Order: sequence, then C-alpha cells, then structure tokens
Amino acid sequence: MKAFILTFSLLLSLSCQLVSAQAQEDSIRVIRENDTIQIKSYAERFNPRKALLYAAVLPGSGQIYNKKYWKLPLVYGGIFAIGYAINFYQDGFSKYKGELFYVLNQGGGVSPSGYNESNLRTIVDRYRRERDFWIVMMAGMYLLQIVDAHVDAHLKEFDLNPNLKVQLKPTWEQDELIGRQSGFSIVLKF
Repeated sequence: MKAFILTFSLLLSLSCQLVSAQAQEDSIRVIRENDTIQIKSYAERFNPRKALLYAAVLPGSGQIYNKKYWKLPLVYGGIFAIGYAINFYQDGFSKYKGELFYVLNQGGGVSPSGYNESNLRTIVDRYRRERDFWIVMMAGMYLLQIVDAHVDAHLKEFDLNPNLKVQLKPTWEQDELIGRQSGFSIVLKF
C-alpha cells in the first residue's frame, strides 16, 4: 500500500511539473519568417492525445493537463466511492463464502450467523454479483475520465458566438379552442 501511495504521489508531482512548465509559455506567439507572420495560439498547447495519455496513465492527470482542477474531486471522489463499494461487497462475499464452506464441511446445519445452506448460497451469489457490478462501474469511471480529458482538450479551441443567448420568458396565449394559456418558453437568439 505504501508503494502504491509513493508511486501515485511521484506520478502526480511529475504531471504537475509538466503542466506548470507548459503554463509558463506565452499565450500567443508571433513568428516572423521573411514576410510571413504565423500566430500560434494557446489552444495548440492542449493536445487531445496528450490529455488522453495522461488520463490513461494516472486518473485525473488529463484534467490537470487541461487546467480543469475542479474536476479532480469528482474523479477521485468517484474512484474512492466505487472502491469503497467494491471493498464492502468483497468483504461480505468472503465472510459468507467462509460460512458456506463451514456449513458444507459440517454436513449441513446452520452457520454461526444462523443461515442454512440455501440462504448462504443466495447471499454469496448476491455479494459476488454486486461486487462484479461495481468493478464494471470502476472501469466505466476510468474510461469516463479519459473521455472527459480528451473531449475537453478538443473543446479548448471551440469559439462561442457572443451574440448567442438563451432566455426563459413567461408567455401568455389566447386561443379560441382552448382559451387562455400561460407558461414559460425558451427563447434562443443567434
């Protein structure tokens, strides 16, 4: 466990150093060659492949690379919560599986917790199914944070129209068939 924590903190510090080294660059660079001027924007620094690779190697580092620090508690909170659920169901599975073996070795009867063989088989199957479900959810969480880092790096170059507005306005209508109507409408202005 100590080796895992040490490796995790080392990888996290290396990824933070890479991000801080990139943050020191100017946001717009002008390069003059003969009479041609090239402008490189800051959006080129956010390479989607790098974000994907960082997130795949260390969960959350793709979000650090994209400077979306507020997503880190979501990533690690989700991983911690799912890990806790996996551990809970694994402990229950081990406990009741041991009791089932005890009942089978005794030749039937009742376990120390008061369950018979058929009840214990049902309980063991339930704990195993729930544990496996949460393992699949952990894989989904891992893939979700990778996809989030990749898509977020792509959207760094997305330019939003400043005239785009979404409003929620109250509406009133008079209709001969239905009568008076009131409600809300969503108004989009481009």
